[in-house]
Amino acid sequence: MHLGLAILLIILALLGGAVAGFFLARKYMVKYFEENPPIDEQMIRTMMLSMGQKPSERKINQMVNQMKGQSKKKKK
Repeated sequence: MHLGLAILLIILALLGGAVAGFFLARKYMVKYFEENPPIDEQMIRTMMLSMGQKPSERKINQMVNQMKGQSKKKKK
C-alpha cells in the first residue's frame, strides 16, 4: 500500500510540475514578446520599401504604435 501511495504522489508531483512549468514559461514568453516585439522599425522600413512605398519616420512610428496598440488589446 505504501509503495502504491508513493508512486501516486510522484506522478501527481510530476504532473503538477509540468503544468506549473507550462504556465510559467507562457507568462515569460508573453512578457518577452511585449518588451521585444518580433517586428521592429527596421523591418517595417524594409517591408515598406519592398512594397514600393517610401517610408517616412511618421509612417513608421504610426505603424509601430498601431502594433503596440493591437498587442495591448489582445492582452485585455
